[in-house]
Amino acid sequence: MKPSFDILIVGIGGQGTVLASNVIGEACIIENRSVRSAETHGMAQRGGSVESHIRVDGKFGSLITPGTADLLIAFDLLEALRYRHYLPEGGRLVVNRHLVVPTSVYQQELAVPDEESILAALSDLDVTCIDAAGLAEEAGSSLSQNIVMLGAASGDIPLRPETLEEAMRRCVPPKTVAVNAKAFRLGRAAGGRGASAP
Repeated sequence: MKPSFDILIVGIGGQGTVLASNVIGEACIIENRSVRSAETHGMAQRGGSVESHIRVDGKFGSLITPGTADLLIAFDLLEALRYRHYLPEGGRLVVNRHLVVPTSVYQQELAVPDEESILAALSDLDVTCIDAAGLAEEAGSSLSQNIVMLGAASGDIPLRPETLEEAMRRCVPPKTVAVNAKAFRLGRAAGGRGASAP
């Protein structure tokens, strides 16, 4: 059995991957579980790729080895494709139905991939694809998409959903708690999985 449950959260700079990883880390603290994490920001402030590694009950190192992640949470379809090598065949992916096409694609006049072709390339994985933007708007703010995604993946994370929600309340600005709580619950319903907490 693996000594840790390894989660990789990926997205574009500004999508809130770091906040989502902080919520998981805070939930681990609440449940008195060990946690290790690391972020790679790259050119995040210019719309570049951001990755957050979280190892629940991890004891050795913060970075996840490709092919060994237990869960990949992707805030964008192209980022899911870019980081799918972190999952083994049949691995679990929760992805936002959002697609940010890099400027270089337009500059080089390359073909723009569509959702269908990207999901076909991910067909060897256990995929849940949700409309985080629509759910965030329903919750009251488009800025809550990261919390929607966390809610959608919560059934796959070995922490109690109520702990994740409490951690979210501690990590977001007080005036946004109600919106983010609704976003988490809408995401959890869209994710469609029961809690997998021990």
